[in-house]
Amino acid sequence: MSPPRLAVFDCDGTLVDSSANIVRAMEGTFAAFGLPPPDPHAVRRVVGLSLLEAMRALLPEAEPALHARLAEDYKGAFQRLRADRRLDPEPMFAGVRELLERLAGDGWLLGVATGKSDRGLAMCLAHHRIAHHFMTLHTADRHPSKPHPAMLSACLADAGVAPAQAVIIGDTVFDMGMGVAAGVRALGVDWGYHEAAELRAAGAAAVARDAAELLALLDG
Repeated sequence: MSPPRLAVFDCDGTLVDSSANIVRAMEGTFAAFGLPPPDPHAVRRVVGLSLLEAMRALLPEAEPALHARLAEDYKGAFQRLRADRRLDPEPMFAGVRELLERLAGDGWLLGVATGKSDRGLAMCLAHHRIAHHFMTLHTADRHPSKPHPAMLSACLADAGVAPAQAVIIGDTVFDMGMGVAAGVRALGVDWGYHEAAELRAAGAAAVARDAAELLALLDG
């Protein structure tokens, strides 16, 4: 009997397109502190980091206390958007639902390692009715920010799978770096927020153009 295989997915930019909501919440947070809105491209570049690390990247000259206050307010900004019914649906990327169903049917164990909060991830998976596919979920609420390997290592431990039998799938250099740090094969997807060349330079074994190509890479 062959050992189990584990595929760990990033969420934002890999499973779902959440960029519009993230940019809108970041703009609301900055406005609450009297700051000019951040460049949307710069915001997309930090998707995947923990909130504190994202604020440090967006405002490198600011004091640490301000980074912490901004990170905390960002959570409230999302709640305000949700209360005002101004959140976008965060659609799944084309072919992802079918990919998850195929992998689960083929006996893969599935997990998520994401910079989202526990609450945000739970709501996202419930909205798309895909939570049942995943046997391990780890977020920035309980771990250091990517590319630190803690989230991915926790997924391996939950599944009882060795690094050689696992793969991390993501759209950012933070995901690729996490895989390299954990000794796990990293596969990039080019439909997210970082360029394919960046993903390869950060350690991606390959970069998929669509869900069908990603399945072929996983089966290979």
